[in-house]
Amino acid sequence: MIFCCLPVVLPIILIASIFWVWMLVDCATKEPDQGNDKVVWILVILFTHWVGALLYFLIRRPERIRDHGR
Repeated sequence: MIFCCLPVVLPIILIASIFWVWMLVDCATKEPDQGNDKVVWILVILFTHWVGALLYFLIRRPERIRDHGR
């Protein structure tokens, strides 16, 4: 029974993991060092996994790009 869902679930897990790592690296390398924003977002992404990565992608990343251009 579990093997019938594997072709659907495995790609979703793989994509979510790649997205999580991408947002973690993006935050660690491109977030400005001013204040505690960088540390807080890294901790949010680390401890909430793909939910935190999605929050960073939808909330903070567009704001950072608008303010700092990267």
